[in-house]
Amino acid sequence: MCFCCPFIVNTSEVAVIERLGKFNRLAHPGLGCVCVPFDVMVGKLSYRVQQLDVRVETKTLDNVFITAVVSVQYQVLKERAFEAFYSLTNPTQQITAHIYDVMRSQLPTLELDAVFEAKEDLALAVKTALSETMSRFGYQILQALITDLDPDNRVKQAMNEINSSKRLKFAVAEQAEGAKILVVKAAEAEAEAKYLSGVGVAKQRKAIVDGLRTSIVDFSAGIDTASTKDVMDLLLLSQYFDCIRDVGSAGHCRTTFVPSSSSGADDTRNALLQASYAK
Repeated sequence: MCFCCPFIVNTSEVAVIERLGKFNRLAHPGLGCVCVPFDVMVGKLSYRVQQLDVRVETKTLDNVFITAVVSVQYQVLKERAFEAFYSLTNPTQQITAHIYDVMRSQLPTLELDAVFEAKEDLALAVKTALSETMSRFGYQILQALITDLDPDNRVKQAMNEINSSKRLKFAVAEQAEGAKILVVKAAEAEAEAKYLSGVGVAKQRKAIVDGLRTSIVDFSAGIDTASTKDVMDLLLLSQYFDCIRDVGSAGHCRTTFVPSSSSGADDTRNALLQASYAK
């Protein structure tokens, strides 16, 4: 006796129907029917893209243990649904085994720094190896991604310290270069200031000499009996009085005039003693 039993297959899925233990047909999305007890739906396959994340721990060429996360996106080939269902008992386990094989053969040939630079090459190697193998079983490998590379925490801390030391060294060098530039510029400014001051003093002295020359010529022309020495003495006396006036009018003046005669030292000593007694 045979009974018709309906079933439904969802979109993006396919049902596998067996008759008396032998493959009979594939039931596509929609309403289907099997003749019980001769026919039976033994399982379904999904045509949707699936993702498998695999964590692989291995060591690099410089003996640093690192954990890599590999994400594989795969899909059942519609034209090879029979092989996909009957060839493998556990396709995810098969994919995981190949990922372990590729990663543990590639990473030990690279140093830690090179591993981070070779992510694309590692992902391509995983995809190539899986595509060659899984295509025979009805699976298409769409993409393989290295989503994470995680070395030991102590290694990461050491790498951060190395990077920090390099940046600190660069900062110190830049700071020293800046200080050097400041010193050089200050020295150049001081040299330029002294040069300009010397030019100013030279011009001042030249103007004084020109003024004295003019004064002597004018004074000699006005007084016929005056000699050049008399004129010079008069000019020096005028400058002496100008100096005395400027010193006396300056605030907080600490200037002391000492006579240049032979008895000047004694006179100065007596004057200082009298000033002390007067206090």
